[in-house]
Amino acid sequence: MKKRWRNIFFICGLAAVVLMAVMLDADWNQVKGVLSQAGIWFPVIVLLWGVIYLINACSFGLVIGGGVPFLKVFQLTVSGYALNYVTPLGLLGGEPYRILELSEIVGRKKAASSVLLYAMMHICSHFCFWLASVFLYVMLHFTVGGKYHLDGWMCVLLGVMSVVFILVLWLFSLGYRRGFVVRVFGLLNRIPLVKRWSVGYLEKNRANLIQVDEQIAQLQGVRFWTSLFLEFAARVVSCLEYWLLIGLLMPGFTFLDSVLVMAFSSLFSNLIFFSPMQVGGYEGGMALAAGGIQVPGAYGLYTALVARVRQIVWTVIGILLMKVGKDR
Repeated sequence: MKKRWRNIFFICGLAAVVLMAVMLDADWNQVKGVLSQAGIWFPVIVLLWGVIYLINACSFGLVIGGGVPFLKVFQLTVSGYALNYVTPLGLLGGEPYRILELSEIVGRKKAASSVLLYAMMHICSHFCFWLASVFLYVMLHFTVGGKYHLDGWMCVLLGVMSVVFILVLWLFSLGYRRGFVVRVFGLLNRIPLVKRWSVGYLEKNRANLIQVDEQIAQLQGVRFWTSLFLEFAARVVSCLEYWLLIGLLMPGFTFLDSVLVMAFSSLFSNLIFFSPMQVGGYEGGMALAAGGIQVPGAYGLYTALVARVRQIVWTVIGILLMKVGKDR
């Protein structure tokens, strides 16, 4: 990537991190208090997310299919997520950055298809995780009972969620088998505000977009399922964060509890994806999810604040890693 573009991403990332720190819904005395309460577990959690990003990088590397050093893949993984955290609508920052960096190594078309496919894989793993959590909640209700209540409204809610998740996963499967880029532009052609631009772009670049779709459809078999499994595993490993933090305050809190809290809090926060770092929704979702399985809401807010500080730490690391590498 040219030095100018790398500097633009870097400066925008740093500015967004400063803005997120200022908008943090807590003063520094509260932050110091919760970090002091977390103690040694805070650096452990920061290192835990290093492992999670390693898993994500392995999945991303499988999607790329070789030709890129793993350290570069890891750097793109961490920096890409950092930019996604600090930009509204999520994918507006990290994915263009990854494409520009990868284009210098594997070519523009393969870079675009690899990054788009990995973004699909990452999103798909979220829906797999949420669907699995619905079944886990129902299973725990019938085996453990107690805090896992299942009244009429809860049955309707979980039923609707399951149908939506299955439908989305089915649409993902179609995109993986047949490609989706050309179809997305076909949908854009029907939207009045962007129709004029999308029609011209599609006609001008149809051959290139078809090639990108073909490259997306080529990732099948062992590579596909291994990459998806790794992304799903990363979601499960991330639940250790909540288990460690809430377990300090509530000894009866189990790892399965943390899976459910993680699932429903992430679902809530992703519903307001337009907010940088899901400001407000992350903490609110955490409190609601914790309260849903009879964990005191204060514990949920405490955990969300510690997780938010951890997220800022890794965002800063990701932004700084953008300066690593030679200019091309």
